[in-house]
Parts: sequence; C-alpha cells; structure tokens
Amino acid sequence: MAGRKLADSGIVFDLALCSTAVRTRETWKLAVHEMPERPRTVYEERLYEASPGELIALINETPDEVRDLLVIGHNPGMHAVADALAGAAEGDALARMTRGGFPTAAFAVVEIPGAWKSVEHGVGKLVEYWTPND
Repeated sequence: MAGRKLADSGIVFDLALCSTAVRTRETWKLAVHEMPERPRTVYEERLYEASPGELIALINETPDEVRDLLVIGHNPGMHAVADALAGAAEGDALARMTRGGFPTAAFAVVEIPGAWKSVEHGVGKLVEYWTPND
C-alpha cells in the first residue's frame, strides 16, 4: 500500500536510503515494486536507532545531484525528524501526524528548499502525511 501511495504522489526518487535492518529491507523490497522508476538504493547502517540529529546529518551528506530523497528508517527517529524538519505544513498534515504518530509503513513528504547540506530543524514544509490506516 505504501509503495502504491508513494507512486501515486508523482515523486520520482533519485535515491533511497534504507536501514540495513531486515524489516526495513523487506518493506522497501515490497514498496519499490510499485514505483514507476526504481531509485538507486543505499543500505545505511546508521539509520538503525538514529536520533533526529543523526538523521539530519545523514540527509546533509546527500549529493547535490539528488533532487528527491527517500529515507526508510525506524521510529521514534523518523517521526521526530519529520516533525523537526516541518517548520510549516499544508492543511492538516502536521496535526494528523502529531495525533496519529508514525506507524509502520507511514510516510511524510517534506519539501526542503536549498541544498541538502543546509537541511536543519524547521526549514521544511510538510506537504503530505500518510499511514496505512488512512
């Protein structure tokens, strides 16, 4: 379901950073088959149990040629980093994310202006939040 919903978003990811944990690898394997184009995938051990600061540091390492980045990781870090990056939000996305948490296979789409190396707290805009329960 999450893969179909990501494909329906129209975002064509250039790069996917995926935790090396079995569960995230299995989830990614299922989701990527729904996408119109398979992004380059890097399996990253540092995503496992990463704090929001560690996740932002990983995002800061993203090469400039990457336009759209997908990060497949774990809670509570993924929820916390989505919340931390979202200085603004469209509609009720932030309220729904705060209220609903970040269950397995949930995702947040955060638009980031500028270069990846300048990503920091509050710079993004939460434009979509989705859970399998939606």
